[in-house]
Amino acid sequence: MLLKQIKSIYHDIFKSYDNPSLTHHIKKIIELDAYLPYSSTFFCITNTQNLTFEFISRNMTSCIGLDKDLLLKEGMRDFWNRIHPEDIELWLKALNDLMLFTLAEIPINQRKHMNYTWNYRLKNASGSYVNIVQNTTPLEFDADMKPIIGLAHYTVLDAKIKMPITATAKLLNENNEYETKYFNNFSQKLLTNGLSNRERDVIRLLTINKSSKEIAENLNISPNTVDTHRRNILKKLHISSTGELVGMLKMNKI
Repeated sequence: MLLKQIKSIYHDIFKSYDNPSLTHHIKKIIELDAYLPYSSTFFCITNTQNLTFEFISRNMTSCIGLDKDLLLKEGMRDFWNRIHPEDIELWLKALNDLMLFTLAEIPINQRKHMNYTWNYRLKNASGSYVNIVQNTTPLEFDADMKPIIGLAHYTVLDAKIKMPITATAKLLNENNEYETKYFNNFSQKLLTNGLSNRERDVIRLLTINKSSKEIAENLNISPNTVDTHRRNILKKLHISSTGELVGMLKMNKI
């Protein structure tokens, strides 16, 4: 797929006509960046209205070796050129489906509490592909409450880790716990079929050693409902215990 085609599709997904002020957000992010240690993560402020990076943290260069100033100048085009050719169509479909889901299913007053995650392979400065997991939180919206400015957090993982292309939308609920509202695995790999979004939330909390009581409190459901979800998860995945489930998740890097 040509870069021109990618730009056209991407622009259609995030089409907007407003021009929100980013001064406050950028100032706070720059202040935070000065205190962050170098690691395998970096973040940017992305503007889907004019396809630019409004800010890129200093960790980006240490993570993937790219010139931060060049990306700020060239915008998203140079970044897109580095996405693995096999991932481009799936990545664009993931973005489009997330946007359609948000506009159709998430009430306007809840959109500021949404969080989105997707992944793809990206060629770093040395010419090697790495896995990128991108987690984006909306900062600004257009007049129709369509997200256009986002704080994007990127985690860089070794390309040897086999990762299906997935997209997830979560809502931060009144208990400050993220609830999965949308999930799709565009590569159709392990753990994609048959599990409900609520079961995925239970799995995520089980992997960080939460008890049924703690999971119930976080998800605002009863402990009995949590236990029912746990039994259904084990049955669907054909495994016999939660310990086996957690081990399988870690082994498959999920």
